[in-house]
Amino acid sequence: MVERAKIVEAVKAAIEKAPSRKFAESVDITVNLKNIDMAQPKNRIDETILLPHGTGKKVGIAVLGKGDITTRAREAGADLIIGPEEIERLGGAPREARKIASMYRFFIADTSVMPQVGRFLGPRLGPRGRMPMPVPAGTDIKPIIERLRNSVKIRTKDKKTFHVKVGSTGMPPEQIAENIDTVLRRVESVLEQGPMNIRSVYVKTTMGPPQRVV
Repeated sequence: MVERAKIVEAVKAAIEKAPSRKFAESVDITVNLKNIDMAQPKNRIDETILLPHGTGKKVGIAVLGKGDITTRAREAGADLIIGPEEIERLGGAPREARKIASMYRFFIADTSVMPQVGRFLGPRLGPRGRMPMPVPAGTDIKPIIERLRNSVKIRTKDKKTFHVKVGSTGMPPEQIAENIDTVLRRVESVLEQGPMNIRSVYVKTTMGPPQRVV
């Protein structure tokens, strides 16, 4: 495992060498894997990881359903609520559905509407790794939304390289480093050979040059 001090050092270098901006840029890591056959589904990574300090940016969350779940969603501050009729309508509006799939990072759906979601929105959400988390009727979704606000999703498919948002330039480097440490530990835990399957890790701001972490 990479020493935390080394991660902090790389994060600081990435932020210092980035062009000056009047706004906070995202900070991402790029992870390159090795000695692993990603054509085998068992080797692919599909993980939602709770970051200790969030990403420093608002994560869009949409809730699909009717009745009680929509009331709870409003109380919990969901960014978008989609009812059954709207789900079906979006099935015939692919451009709008794609836009929603891109704007919102996490989707939560009442189990009662999951068949509709699969039929009408599956082609837009599925390929982007955005298929909703199904929840039974009556579930308190507030803690779920709060958790997802500070989470990131990793879905590698058959690629050996993937990118993860781990913070923003407005955050202390130590917090970003802790987020990176959390992600790498989780990734290593699901890889067949753990850290031996990681070729390299780089950190960079949106517009800045990459700095090697490991």
